[in-house]
Amino acid sequence: MTMRPLVLLGFALVTATSLSHAQTSRPSTTQQERTKFPRPEVKYEYGPDSKRKEGVPRGKLIEFQFNSSKVYPDTKRMCAVYIPAQYDGSKPAALMVFQDGVRHYATDEHEYKVPIVFDNLIHAKEMPATIGLFINPGHFGELPTTREVRATAKNRSTEYDTLSPAYATFVIDEMIPHIVKEYGLKITDDPDGRAICGQSSGGICAWTVAWERPDQFRKVVSQIGSFTNIKGGHVYPDLIRTSENKPIRVFLQDGINDNRNRQLDRNWVLANYRMAAAFEEKDYDYKYVLGEGDHSGNHGGTIFPDTMRWLWRDYPKE
Repeated sequence: MTMRPLVLLGFALVTATSLSHAQTSRPSTTQQERTKFPRPEVKYEYGPDSKRKEGVPRGKLIEFQFNSSKVYPDTKRMCAVYIPAQYDGSKPAALMVFQDGVRHYATDEHEYKVPIVFDNLIHAKEMPATIGLFINPGHFGELPTTREVRATAKNRSTEYDTLSPAYATFVIDEMIPHIVKEYGLKITDDPDGRAICGQSSGGICAWTVAWERPDQFRKVVSQIGSFTNIKGGHVYPDLIRTSENKPIRVFLQDGINDNRNRQLDRNWVLANYRMAAAFEEKDYDYKYVLGEGDHSGNHGGTIFPDTMRWLWRDYPKE
């Protein structure tokens, strides 16, 4: 099945869709049938903003290794920095950080095609000139010699799923200073000019960074986020409800055929719905987009241009 990207704008509509699918698709209670719970094959198409356009200047993408973390000792990782063609160093640029970096910057192998989208939207002044920082999770020992389809980094869950300020410290105190020094970049100190993005465990990680350090990051994109009990992340909806509001704008994307374990604290669809419900209750600046995909980057990738338009809608574009 091939589909154009679906965006559900109304909270009530999202709620009704979630419940109707959950009721009509619920598997039987036997373990064997749970294992065989069918997932329809849904494929979303890319729009023109995810494809190269004639006359649009291309930013520069530079891959590099980072092997000197004090927050995560003995780890090695591949990273990349995207520098837009419009950046001339005369003033600080906006910043967007991506977990599982290669999944976001490798335009041929993976779904998000961030450099292409950034080129198109920055050129059209639909988002600010934004430096992209793409960070892969940490490996112990030798790094893979080729780009991975799925991350095998042993430190990934420690970095992404742990509810602590450690990863925020790693990004703010180690990674950002590294690219500023290495590539002579000027990056804004304005937290409204800093965004962070990830899929799956990288999605909950993005939220944790902003939750722990809203003085540094106030824009979050979570794609198929793992707000589940991998390392306690299922507590976030209640934590959001019982805490003072933080000045965070957040975009949640999920699919009705995401991982749907019968353990409620390990159900991705329910977890993302509960996050959206908490944001609604606390009057956060959020958007919840529910499609029909599974635990993959296809849907989030195809709507990424509109995600950026929404995220940066009121930020200066010059």
